[in-house]
Amino acid sequence: MTEMAFGTVPVQSGEPVIPRWWRTIDRWSLTCILVLMGAGLLLGLASSPPLASRNGLDPFHYVTRQAFFSGLAMVAILLASMMPPAMVRRVGVIGFLAAFAALALLPFFGTDFGKGATRWYSLGFASVQPSEFLKPGFVILTAWLIAAGQEINGPPGRTFSFAVAIIVVSFLALQPDFGQASLILAAWGVMYFVGGASIVLLSGLAGLVALAGTFAYNGSEHFARRIDGFLSPDVDPRTQIGYATNAIQEGGFFGVGVGEGSVKWSLPDAHTDFIIAVAAEEYGLIMVLFIVFLYLVITVRSLVRLMRERDPFTRLAGTGLATLFGLQAFINLGVAVRILPAKGMTLPFVSYGGSSLIAGGLAVGMLLALTRSRPQGELGDILLTRGR
Repeated sequence: MTEMAFGTVPVQSGEPVIPRWWRTIDRWSLTCILVLMGAGLLLGLASSPPLASRNGLDPFHYVTRQAFFSGLAMVAILLASMMPPAMVRRVGVIGFLAAFAALALLPFFGTDFGKGATRWYSLGFASVQPSEFLKPGFVILTAWLIAAGQEINGPPGRTFSFAVAIIVVSFLALQPDFGQASLILAAWGVMYFVGGASIVLLSGLAGLVALAGTFAYNGSEHFARRIDGFLSPDVDPRTQIGYATNAIQEGGFFGVGVGEGSVKWSLPDAHTDFIIAVAAEEYGLIMVLFIVFLYLVITVRSLVRLMRERDPFTRLAGTGLATLFGLQAFINLGVAVRILPAKGMTLPFVSYGGSSLIAGGLAVGMLLALTRSRPQGELGDILLTRGR
């Protein structure tokens, strides 16, 4: 009866790992992720050669690296999606501790690559951005704390999760990286709400965030400059936002044609933060809507599948990971069309970036693991187990 009501698939005794994984995975979401990776390579071919030329590199240097990083991301997706929820929790907590240590050491060993914010470690042949790997670990840890707080005689998990969120957000704001800080805080707020927090409490927390934003505006020239640029009625056509806005307008419904776009010669971040502008100019609104549709399918399907989960940790962690994924895509697209201030955030699986691709692969792999079809057990058995 449970399987009929919740659509779960019973695990067959002795069934090999790969067939069981394929039978229980959300294949629609997995397909959409692969299509996004393919779109990223296609748009990389269009956007990165001008940058490679300016840097004196092979025309397909960045595309080749993106293909390599996409392969590593695919390995991360496959391995992570095969993990049971208990393993997801262990890997996530350990990953969070490692990423947080790396984040804390950035002021001493990190570099800003001339972008005004110390967010990366330079390895010579590549760079690593700890905040990208911190996000999935943070979601797993705080989901575990909130779920533990729901147990009878459990710890004050919500309070602990709030403390962790404040510490992490503070470290990110000091870089400064207000975009990642906002993303992490939003994901935590959604998990906190799903975990049973009241709207009144969340409204109070939103007020505190607004107050913190006011202090950041008055105390950070970097933050104030971006907010002022966003609020200004006029767009400087020589800025990245100006170039992106013009490219989107020029593209129209069907684009100017493959390889015919000009924005990639002007935008320094055409292959990363503003890659959607290249898609809009060369392929038009049709391509942009198709990409948006893929993100919607992955996010909505994940949330729908999580609605039938009875395990609190699985439900909370999956919701947080789905929120991270969908909200990051929304922020990147929102910046490009100027409904949000510039935040320097990549478009998942489409933008160039090793840390973004590999960490994103790990995050969606965990999400696929948590949304796999599995027996839910009888509700009475779960209540008896929690009461012991």
